[in-house]
Amino acid sequence: MTDRKATLSVGNKSIELPMYSGTVGPDVIDVRGLVQEGVFTYDPGFVSTAACESAITYIDGANGVLLHRGYPIDQLAEQSDFLEVCYLLLNGELPSEEENKRFHDTIKNHTMLHDQMRNFFNGFRRDAHPMAIMCGVVGALSAFYHDQMDVSDPKQREITGHRLIAKMPTIAAWCYKYSVGQPFMYPRNDLSYAENFLHMMFGTPCEDYKPNPVLAKAMDKIFILHADHEQNASTSTVRLAGSTGANPYACIASGIAALWGPAHGGANEAVLDMLAEIGDESNIETFIAKAKDKDDPFRLMGFGHRVYKNFDPRAKVMAETAHEVLSELGLENDPLLKIAQRLEKIALEDEYFVERQLYPNVDFYSGIILKAIGIPTSMFTVIFAMSRTIGWFSHWNEMVSGANRIGRPRQLYTGSPKRDYRKK
Repeated sequence: MTDRKATLSVGNKSIELPMYSGTVGPDVIDVRGLVQEGVFTYDPGFVSTAACESAITYIDGANGVLLHRGYPIDQLAEQSDFLEVCYLLLNGELPSEEENKRFHDTIKNHTMLHDQMRNFFNGFRRDAHPMAIMCGVVGALSAFYHDQMDVSDPKQREITGHRLIAKMPTIAAWCYKYSVGQPFMYPRNDLSYAENFLHMMFGTPCEDYKPNPVLAKAMDKIFILHADHEQNASTSTVRLAGSTGANPYACIASGIAALWGPAHGGANEAVLDMLAEIGDESNIETFIAKAKDKDDPFRLMGFGHRVYKNFDPRAKVMAETAHEVLSELGLENDPLLKIAQRLEKIALEDEYFVERQLYPNVDFYSGIILKAIGIPTSMFTVIFAMSRTIGWFSHWNEMVSGANRIGRPRQLYTGSPKRDYRKK
């Protein structure tokens, strides 16, 4: 924080506004006093507005930087595991060995769902989208823990966070099992977080399922790389819902609803749709030409990023993981994956893409990995939501434990002025 001032001229009046500096990143101008002067700022999409103060995640899109509590995402992905990253996001510091073990044990002890939740799934059509089921089931958790949702009690907030982290893989896997008509698989406490998810996704009561360690490691990296991404649309939705005092399960359900939008959480699913549209390696040059034609509506999905203008720091980790998975499963010759690998090579070498910084991003590689593992595209956003729950909850917890104020954006009104009622 600083005592510097910015001066805004409005007509013949000069208004002094405080300026603040964060740990890193751009300075901000405090415009809260403008309402007393009878004016607002106009910022569609809030792309130039800091709506909160946060110590959780920092992004520098120009330089390809993503930090969780100060730690670079690539270091966390290479050296940590998802539950340790969850602890970090929740508590602000990496755990000691003892704290890490205790946290892992706590999460394992919360993985089961109340048995009545099985009946809740039966209320959905079998062809319902898994995101529709997840949104409803997560919101319904509030009906099972209604006596432990005092948002002013730090202990109750902590328990709620543990429950959400632990139960989301179970909910996600059950959404899939329900859609394909297979029996629900209960969680196993002897497996890691990622192994347990794969067990509940692909295991059946007929035979013992042994998660492939390479695939489990890949899933864990996907969880880490999607754990949080600062004040994006879904996180802002969770914060706005939480500012009203709504219970945490309802707030997380609101984040799931926002993530469901194709402009937010559907990018890796769009990558697979694009690969299917290209269809064959022989068609790649045609589609590359279409992508370069500004008058053609076709766009290469999974290339470039709205925030990262240089490179996506998560993409390098995901690229290495993708090649490990393809090699492990012997899928280097899968037709769609061969198209993806060819597109990757073109994007990294073709002058058109290099100049425009249209590099493969995390969504490009995560879609390839999930397809290779055997996860259907309808589950891609569900897995994103499962991973992002820790980020949503951490931001919600940070907000309600501080000086929370209900969100109330203003508007530039362009409708009719006051007029008298007359029948036509």
